[in-house]
Amino acid sequence: MSQLLRVQNFNVSSDGIGAGENQSFESPFGLDPGAMFAWGGATASWPTRTDPGGSRGLDDYFTRDFARNIGAEIMGRNKFGPQRGPWEDHEWLGWWGDEPPFHTPVFVMTHHKRPSFTLSDTTFHFVDGDPATILEQAREAAQGKDVRLGGGVTAIKQFLDADLVDTMHVAVSPITFGTGLRLWESPEELRDRFHLEIVPSPSGVAHHLFWRK
Repeated sequence: MSQLLRVQNFNVSSDGIGAGENQSFESPFGLDPGAMFAWGGATASWPTRTDPGGSRGLDDYFTRDFARNIGAEIMGRNKFGPQRGPWEDHEWLGWWGDEPPFHTPVFVMTHHKRPSFTLSDTTFHFVDGDPATILEQAREAAQGKDVRLGGGVTAIKQFLDADLVDTMHVAVSPITFGTGLRLWESPEELRDRFHLEIVPSPSGVAHHLFWRK
């Protein structure tokens, strides 16, 4: 059985922007992502939900599907944190605290090596290489399960350019940012390689489902 490389629950604005250009410790996305992610936070299965309740239905289905058959994650350095260049602060262990939501090995793409470390049941590895090489490492660690490509925008575009992505779920929120890191000008750009089905949700989000032709 083949191991898929899957993008799941990646969120962009209606103008295709997934993050701002000025990421910082105070602003992890370089913009205010509240309205963009509101659909996920409202679901019953949102991982950080602390109160009972939350919506069921289509949006909740995608939230629950996040971890299904995932054995490893690949992320870009910009998703891990805002530091650039050589690692000056090894005390910085990511945005997620002592209980990261991944529960698998995570491979962070960077040209600047640093030692692996483990938080709870998540081990972060810092790897340099082309997308195909990093995917091979992640597949080995996934032990037969699929690999999730977690983002950000730059990492996803690198793997798309290398023609390594098998499926994508991109949630398009009904807001615009105007400037920032753009996944696409239009999702139609990907129809040469992917089937595309767009499923609207009552929350106002449009779930874009891509799978390789």
